[in-house]
Amino acid sequence: MPVDDVAEKGEREHRPSPIDVHVGTRVRLRRTLLGMSQEKLGEALGLTFQQVQKYERGVNRIGASRLFDLARVLDVPIGFFFDDMPDAMGGSGALRARLGGFAEQQEGFEDDTLHKRETLELVRAYYRITEPAVRKRVFDLIKSLAPTE
Repeated sequence: MPVDDVAEKGEREHRPSPIDVHVGTRVRLRRTLLGMSQEKLGEALGLTFQQVQKYERGVNRIGASRLFDLARVLDVPIGFFFDDMPDAMGGSGALRARLGGFAEQQEGFEDDTLHKRETLELVRAYYRITEPAVRKRVFDLIKSLAPTE
């Protein structure tokens, strides 16, 4: 094998898998929505914050038992980590194709709105409103300001 091929193969092996990156992004999204630091998440899992960082970047692959623990700590179903996965990576559209069209077409998010810092800060601030009546009024206000479709 030529030296260039060996170097290229070694480089590919050290690149994070797109699926690992996606799952890590979903871990970060949920942790941020909860207002939880990497340190707090690490403590809950018995890990260092550096390990949490590696999971969130997709550098380290998350095993099944760790994914189960993450789902428990972050209070989400395991499927949450695979939501909005692009079809090219085996997302729901690719799964539907393998199932021969038995699953209904489901629209996904075309933009990255849920991953924007502004969105995360808004959601966190909204859930910090402890009075249900006030939170409902804020929700109604925001809906009234948005253009109707």
